[in-house]
Parts: sequence; structure tokens; C-alpha cells
Amino acid sequence: MKRTLLALPAIAAILMTAPRAEAHHAFAAEFDQTRPIKLQGQVTRMEWINPHSWIHIEVKDIDGKVTKWMIEGGSPNIMLRRGFTKNSLLPGTPIIVEGYLAKNGSNRANGNSITFTDGRKLFVGGSTPTSNGQ
Repeated sequence: MKRTLLALPAIAAILMTAPRAEAHHAFAAEFDQTRPIKLQGQVTRMEWINPHSWIHIEVKDIDGKVTKWMIEGGSPNIMLRRGFTKNSLLPGTPIIVEGYLAKNGSNRANGNSITFTDGRKLFVGGSTPTSNGQ
């Protein structure tokens, strides 16, 4: 019993100093800086989740075919500091997104900026190569 009590602080210290395994990733692990993309569509939903927010949009091509896209943004905290609110991207909001395509060919991109129809532009990136760390 005494040995167990003496070992507990040592075990706790080891666990507190061990490197954490996180699901977070670097930009280059998932997105391709050499493949910029510009998408124009309507917001279907906005997910305010960590470690990255997600903007879901539907993009209509010239034939009327709709394609669903997921755009990765910064963390909710970063998005709020950049001027976003929970009402900034309501479903149906038309936007233009500039970013970088996913390496795996899916309809996903890392967002760099969003332009609204009134000309307002908001930076959404968290891990983009042009991110200025704000």
C-alpha cells in the first residue's frame, strides 16, 4: 500500500510531461499549396468545432449541377477574432471562397478568404501558407 502511494506522484508526473497525441494536422499534410481554388456558392451550414471550423457550401456549375464542398477554416476562437459571428454565414448566404484543394481529390479545401456579395472580405485560414497568425 505504501509503495502504491509513493508511486502515484511519479506516475502523475510522467503522464503530465508526456507529449500529447492530437488529431491536428499541418496544412501540407492534407492540402496542396500548388492547387489554389476559387469557389462561388451558397452556404448550407457552418460548423464551429475545434480544432478547425468547417464551412459547407453548394456550388452550381454552368449546367446547373450542384456539388457540395467543405471548406476548412481557423478555430472558432480565431474566426471570432477575425470578425465572424454565428450569424455571419447563415444557410443561403452567397459567398466566394478562395483556398487550396485537398490532396486526396475530395471536395474539400482549406479556406484562405471569403468574399461576400457586398464586397466585404474575411480571412478564414488557420493553417494556410498565407496565414499571418492572427
